Amino acid sequence: MRGLTRGVALLVGLALYGFSMALMVRAGLGLDPWDVFHQGLSRHTGWTIGTATAIVGVVVLLAWIPLRNRPGIGTLANVVVISVTVDASLAVLPTPAGLPVRVTMMLGAVLLNAFATVLYIGAGLGTGPRDGLMTGLVARTGLSVRLVRTAIEATVLIAGWLLGGTVGIGTVIYAFGIGPLVQVLLRLTPDRLLARSGWASTYSVSGEDDGDLEAAGFAQHTDDPRPVGA
Repeated sequence: MRGLTRGVALLVGLALYGFSMALMVRAGLGLDPWDVFHQGLSRHTGWTIGTATAIVGVVVLLAWIPLRNRPGIGTLANVVVISVTVDASLAVLPTPAGLPVRVTMMLGAVLLNAFATVLYIGAGLGTGPRDGLMTGLVARTGLSVRLVRTAIEATVLIAGWLLGGTVGIGTVIYAFGIGPLVQVLLRLTPDRLLARSGWASTYSVSGEDDGDLEAAGFAQHTDDPRPVGA
């Protein structure tokens, strides 16, 4: 039963994550850094955003090899479920005309994204490719979480913007809002549920304490107590 609960949490979380991505795309007020890059790629390749998300995810997974990260079933599900869900959602979601509706969609997308993050990481079945890249680099280089996260996201954001991805107020709100929202939702989740999840085994990376990692939004979450990539 426990395994079934974790599996459902993983799949629901990933599906909601993909839906939140589609909401932000339709709102047209700015995307998170990685999705700016995915959208930029789609505009130059003819790929759907979901396809671009999946291909980038596979490429990032290849970068795990020298970092000696180990993917879990959640890692692979992340690549497939999110890419399928975002394309399916974009196929049915209308493009809003009025600014109030667009703002509501964007804010709702950020909140939904935070909830989805709590669910799929809470399943404890493996981090997504992009989070794993960040934590792997932190473990192998000894650099701070904030420095590595900022470097990666700044790189993909600039690259995506140059490719024509949408950067706007939604990008800023996501960057500053997603971490605090995840923390609030975690506090509202019963401890008995967290004890069975990936969040329960949050631990330090590169000597930083859990509070710093959670504030950065990139604590490592796994059922394996060993350091990342060990």
